[in-house]
Amino acid sequence: MKKAVLAVVTGAAVVAAALVPSGPAVQAATEAGAHSAPRGFGSALSSVEQLSWQTNASVNAVAVAGNLVFAGGLFTRVRPPGKARGVGDVARKYFVVLNRTTGVPTRFAPQVNGPVWSVDTSPDGRWVVIGGDFTVVDGVSRSHVAMFDTATGKLVTGWDPVVNFRVAAVKITDKTVYLGGSFGLVDKMTRNRLAAVRLDTGTLLPWSPDANDDVHAIEVSTDGERVFVGGGFTRIGGRNDHALAMLNATTGAVLSMRAAGAIPAKTEGCDSRVKDLEVQGNKVFASNAGTGSVSCYDGVLAADATTGKLIWQSHCQGATEAIKAIGNWLYKGSHAHNCSADGGFPDKTGMHHLLVYSTITGKLGPWFPNTDAGGETLVGPLAFASGGNDLWAGGDFTEVNGVPQEGLTRFTSAPGGAAPARPAAPKVASARANKVTISFPTVLDRDNIALTYVLYRGTTRIGAWSRSSNSWTKPTVTTVTDPGLSSGQKLSYRLEVSDGRNVQKSPAATVKVR
Repeated sequence: MKKAVLAVVTGAAVVAAALVPSGPAVQAATEAGAHSAPRGFGSALSSVEQLSWQTNASVNAVAVAGNLVFAGGLFTRVRPPGKARGVGDVARKYFVVLNRTTGVPTRFAPQVNGPVWSVDTSPDGRWVVIGGDFTVVDGVSRSHVAMFDTATGKLVTGWDPVVNFRVAAVKITDKTVYLGGSFGLVDKMTRNRLAAVRLDTGTLLPWSPDANDDVHAIEVSTDGERVFVGGGFTRIGGRNDHALAMLNATTGAVLSMRAAGAIPAKTEGCDSRVKDLEVQGNKVFASNAGTGSVSCYDGVLAADATTGKLIWQSHCQGATEAIKAIGNWLYKGSHAHNCSADGGFPDKTGMHHLLVYSTITGKLGPWFPNTDAGGETLVGPLAFASGGNDLWAGGDFTEVNGVPQEGLTRFTSAPGGAAPARPAAPKVASARANKVTISFPTVLDRDNIALTYVLYRGTTRIGAWSRSSNSWTKPTVTTVTDPGLSSGQKLSYRLEVSDGRNVQKSPAATVKVR
């Protein structure tokens, strides 16, 4: 028999609220990058990775509450940034809790005996629930799901739904915990891959949509009335719906979601599954990973969270495992290798594991950090979480922006950003009397597509131009004529490139005026 834990929840709530520190204040993020001038970057976040501890294997799930970051996965130890495996590391088997400000592990260190595949925190930040393959937590039986008090780090006594197989998705509302995964029974009752329990007691609820294949992601509409589920199913709630469905949050009834029709039907040659979901306002975003043919759908779509109508859809190739909306930007983790269908980079330009889209238009935005894909999945990023002005990324990578960093990293909105590449000296020539011709190519900046180019003759400013560039296109060359000069003069020209905050100066180039 289950123990009632309502008293624990209500009694500890005040303590939790007092002890969990709040995160840094959220800064506004705009569509057009209006903050790029003072901050140095065009989206909500800088592409410069910030220090955090790392893991010795994959991170599968990340969540944030106040000033705490919760990460679960396949790892067994964690270590400081910049350190090789085995150097300065400490034991944290399958689950670690970090300080969101410093990136350092806290004393909140539960003992979990198996991999963690899902993590979520309650809206008030008081509770964190993990799901996975484990059966024992802190020496107590817990069948694939467990709840902790974030203020004390203690396992919640009596909250113990018994799930018979992997819990791969968790979503918490103010009263309910929704579970998804590969299971078929909860508390010995049939619950095929989807279930709901009470937040206060863990008691199983009647909600039972019944999916015929694995569920990888769960999200809830802002008003709490609809539940979005993603996975590999082809039938749910008695209907033939593939990969993405919208359900009534109370009854589990399947609601019409026309956007799901944008995902190709499962065939022998293509199985496209929804791997992550994100709700922001009245939009829901879904990310897909396809297996089978090269063209099997791997993209991201945006839908109306009330009507289910498709708003926009991207068609980048390369499985998308993680998405997170911050301001007017949707960050994604994938092994994207061809975004030509979206007006982006073509195939054979390398793997772009970290990208950003406009939540409004679905177009690629100005954010190009990168990881490798060093683990078993060969994807790189697998999970995202945010406190509003940062992005925590977990995965199977071993490098971030070319620097060793395994399993976990973070990006923030701290001003600075990546500087533009240093421009070469401009090319100068004087082929006609009293004139000099100057030309210069565009350079790259991981945080901006458009940069400002200012040309100087000595200390005299000749002009300024805004030019856009991408790593997958040839540089644009600007040619300028400087007229009205005196024959025989020896002049020096140089270029400055700015992203609004960081300035790079070229070497000078000299020429004798004809």
